[in-house]
Amino acid sequence: MKSIIQTGFGPPGEVLTVGEAEDPVVDDDGVLVRVRAASIHIGDVYGIRGYPKVMRPIFKSMRPKSGVVGTDLAGVVEAVGESVKNLGPGDEVFGSGKGAFAEYASTTEDKLALKPDNLTVEQASAIGVSAFTALQALRDHGDLREGQKVLIVGASGGVGTFAVQIAKAFGAEVTGVCSTRNLDMVRSIGADHVIDYTQQDFTESGSQYDLILDNVGTHSLKDTRRALTPTGLLLPNGGPAPTGWFGGLGNLAKATITSMFVKQQGRGFLSMENKEDLATLRDLAETGKIAPVIDRTYPLAEGIEALSYVGEGHNQGTTVITA
Repeated sequence: MKSIIQTGFGPPGEVLTVGEAEDPVVDDDGVLVRVRAASIHIGDVYGIRGYPKVMRPIFKSMRPKSGVVGTDLAGVVEAVGESVKNLGPGDEVFGSGKGAFAEYASTTEDKLALKPDNLTVEQASAIGVSAFTALQALRDHGDLREGQKVLIVGASGGVGTFAVQIAKAFGAEVTGVCSTRNLDMVRSIGADHVIDYTQQDFTESGSQYDLILDNVGTHSLKDTRRALTPTGLLLPNGGPAPTGWFGGLGNLAKATITSMFVKQQGRGFLSMENKEDLATLRDLAETGKIAPVIDRTYPLAEGIEALSYVGEGHNQGTTVITA
């Protein structure tokens, strides 16, 4: 099958090839999906580059032995193992699996859900790592409550576009920070207010927020705290592209440690996919409370170009590879 295969760690254009890989084997509890679309999140690019280095063993474990990359997908069930009870050939599904940037991917039933009828396969494939991150950050780590003022820094990216919509669905007053070209889009997905970072620094505006989800991380912790209420909460979820052994992991630790000495809180967090939250995201999509924003689509043969584009950090919403 045609696939995007990783041969080492480095820039996508240097360590990836589009070539033939063996079809995945379906285990007793496995599901073989004919991939129609697979979305790219920034973690895919970091995993290909291999930074932070301390994560390299985990990056390797996230792809099959064939070296095929990608996790978030949507497609049609091709075959199922004997113990699979709730899915069968022909079902349209979305979710995750190892080696999604290929014509076929193998996964398990608990990592899939039926595709909502109101979403295209491209949109469904985008409900993956970025959506899990936004949901769990706001609901679980941010303790988001109705009526709170929430600031989403990096509101036009993969996580940010989901975060704006999920925060609105939970009843928050949402402000999104983005560039000039993305202002209208961020408003269109529900932001009550928008800040053009090329014209205004949110840390110097005088406005304060109960919760800040920072997907960019270009401001110092000291400066960002100015935009929090006295008991506000900061969730750091980004920074300059990671390098070295620990990359941006230090930012997460610094925010958490600082909160031990001040009333304002900072919480580093990691998101994890699970069956229950996949069902929650499906319900939010099916009821129209979230609608994935698709930036660009690339055919599988141009997937390396797609990954390089996402690595530049200027995508609007989510970029998708179609197979």
